[in-house]
Amino acid sequence: MSSKGNQTQGEALTYARVQDLVLGAMGKPGRLYWAAVGFCFLGLLYGASCWGYQILTGMGVAGINHPVNWGIYLVNFVFWVGIAHSGTLISAILYLLRARWRTSIARAAEAMTVFAVMIAGLFPFIHLGRVWIFYWIVPYPNQRDLWPNFQSPLVFDFLAISTYLTVSSMFWYSGMLPDLAAARDRSQGLRKKIYGLLSLGWQGTHEQWRHYGTAYLLFAAFATPLVISVHSVVSWDFALSIVPGWHSTIFAPYFVAGAIHSGLAMVLTLIIPLRRIFGFEGLITLHTLESIAKTIVFTGLIVGYSYGVEYFMAWYSGNIFEWDTFIWRAVGDYAPQFWIMVICNVLAPLLYLFRSIRRSLAWLLGIAVLVNIGMWYERFVIIVGSMAHEFVPYAWGLYRPSWVELSIMVGSFCMFFFLFLLFGKFLPTVSVSEMKESLGPPSRPIPHGGSS
Repeated sequence: MSSKGNQTQGEALTYARVQDLVLGAMGKPGRLYWAAVGFCFLGLLYGASCWGYQILTGMGVAGINHPVNWGIYLVNFVFWVGIAHSGTLISAILYLLRARWRTSIARAAEAMTVFAVMIAGLFPFIHLGRVWIFYWIVPYPNQRDLWPNFQSPLVFDFLAISTYLTVSSMFWYSGMLPDLAAARDRSQGLRKKIYGLLSLGWQGTHEQWRHYGTAYLLFAAFATPLVISVHSVVSWDFALSIVPGWHSTIFAPYFVAGAIHSGLAMVLTLIIPLRRIFGFEGLITLHTLESIAKTIVFTGLIVGYSYGVEYFMAWYSGNIFEWDTFIWRAVGDYAPQFWIMVICNVLAPLLYLFRSIRRSLAWLLGIAVLVNIGMWYERFVIIVGSMAHEFVPYAWGLYRPSWVELSIMVGSFCMFFFLFLLFGKFLPTVSVSEMKESLGPPSRPIPHGGSS
């Protein structure tokens, strides 16, 4: 983003103005904010209580049963991993590519990554049922004298996701250090002590800036292959099986493209209200929102191409089970979910091709929400649709999520927005230091009567 793009509509940004806007948003919250926090917290408690009910009662309260043994718990796991994907993409990959429109949204996208990975990591435990033996999925020799199968994608999952969470958290935190120090210098009392502790003694010396730049670049370079690997590994959970509709070599790039697609849509869903509430119109400009929308059009076309290739390969392979599964997806019991997936993920983003729609906040937000809905249904169609319609007609069956599963899913969304609301009020949501870099050095005031 050029310095021109960083200008408010009607007001030029300065170093002081950027700092005032970002740190000013961390002031005393209003009633509406606390109402939203309270609502999300109640939803989180409700979801947690339903999980407790499931633990006490048993997995029979969930709708999963033969032949669909993986229900919406795994759908949500894949969905949240996908959401987590794009935060690092925006912040790390676009940082390496020097795409400057990322500057104002990178911090919020990184926070989205950390929160989404945390929530994704809960769902395998929820699906386990007996959560107190969760350590059995950790790849180490246990008391049963069993060694982990390092060829299993479940072991890959544990290693990839835990590594991704660690690196993403450190990347997010290290990038905030200069801004936490700025918040410390403007705070008093307990807040000053907390921000002072979090800023790790940052003073802004030349040596600190040098180490900071090197560390941030290294984290960005390390996080980039992780972005690709994590969702590829998740896709192999399915692709290594022989279930029709899963056994495909296209799954890794298909899942990565879908994850980026859903993550970009979630970024728009979060930052459009954030921009309005905190008065960040001058920081997060329409140019930035348009750039995200254009990228969503690109990823939507990749996702649409992947849908087409899946059908072509199912037909071209001559495998009757594969072809029958794909026909059933379009016309069978889960056809409504399939067509919601196609319309929301492929057709709706094409509206962003029109400039008037890209510059309308209502359209931008509405289409982004549709993409999020479509991507959730994509995971549902892949996971549930294939398991419900495998090889033998006698074993076919349908799945409907129970109220417990739906309640836990609602609780996960409330937890995500609860964490994001806390982040929005107590931490700098836009990188002050990077925004200042994008403005360029301030010019000296011209003496009266002098020439420029």
